[in-house]
Amino acid sequence: MSTARRDGRARVLGTLSRWGPLSQAELARRAALAPSTVSGLVADLADAGVLVELADRSAPGARGGRPATLLTLHRSAGVVLGIDLGKAHVRVALADLAHRVIGERSVPLEADAPADHHLELARGLATDLLAEGAPGADVVGVGCGFPGPVRATGGGGVDPTILPGWRDVRPVERLEAVFGTAAAVGNDANLGALSESTWGAGRGCSELAYVKVATGIGAGLVLRGEPFGGYAGTAGEIGHVSLDPGGRRCRCGSRGCLEVLAGGQALLARSGRASVREVVHAALAGDEASAAAIGRTGSWLGVALGGLANLLNPQRLVIGGEVAATGELLLGPLRAALAGSVLGSAAAGLDVVAGELGERAEVMGAVALALRLARPVLP
Repeated sequence: MSTARRDGRARVLGTLSRWGPLSQAELARRAALAPSTVSGLVADLADAGVLVELADRSAPGARGGRPATLLTLHRSAGVVLGIDLGKAHVRVALADLAHRVIGERSVPLEADAPADHHLELARGLATDLLAEGAPGADVVGVGCGFPGPVRATGGGGVDPTILPGWRDVRPVERLEAVFGTAAAVGNDANLGALSESTWGAGRGCSELAYVKVATGIGAGLVLRGEPFGGYAGTAGEIGHVSLDPGGRRCRCGSRGCLEVLAGGQALLARSGRASVREVVHAALAGDEASAAAIGRTGSWLGVALGGLANLLNPQRLVIGGEVAATGELLLGPLRAALAGSVLGSAAAGLDVVAGELGERAEVMGAVALALRLARPVLP
């Protein structure tokens, strides 16, 4: 096989892994290959059993009755794992290269557990999912998310103030050693942005910000259709934008950060509740103090997001995380404060919506990350 044909096959496989089922015309466009070239490659891969056709019944053909045909990868090309490592849980999702989720599992986690314990739990969950849903399948990519800044260089080091058990650990190397395949890591908010833009509330947006509002506050950015991590991979740390330089000290060392004013500890202090989950449940049940605390968080978020909107001019702000479950209790005050802090030109066409993937946003972002680096198996 010529080098050009081998490269073309790899491009077709990588494009279908990243984007999921595509028409042949869309595959040629996204792979930047001539339609005639793609036609030949598709025929070869179909003969090999790696590529299969699906009927897209949501898009009738030109004559109105016959569904359009989509191309996708057969499960024999491999599967991927998405791992969400939180401070209090490990969640794993298994998916094939056609973007079908085969299964998900999660287990609670002791605070500040060592990296080896995280990885052992993740491997156990992955082994169970593979045995139940895809026995014998090859794992061809692993994505993993962490609840804090993740360096883009040096093996993707994790901030030890969030996960002290990962101090001096190179997570990409460890994941590749445990699972025996290519791995990539990311910050949980960045992965939330990736998943919501791929399958959720951000579909079709080339510029969006996903804001995770939970115990902490972080943002993930998608610019020109691609995740944006910044020079060192720490872009989007909106929770540590100082809104009150004379305010209370934040865990990051600065004063008056958004996280201090609107994060989990502020919610607990204003509501008198013991956990963020309790605040959310109480607010939804009609407790006035909890609802007021949620509203105050929304107002501070609106102020901070006005600055982000002025700088980046996103098309959509997607609000996720545990607190987003309160819906308009959070989003109403957020929109009101945002209207007073954003330029009219930046506000034009700007949508503020709740995320669609809920607590699955981060693990599905890890799946999307894995799909981008997957190395499909060829016969």
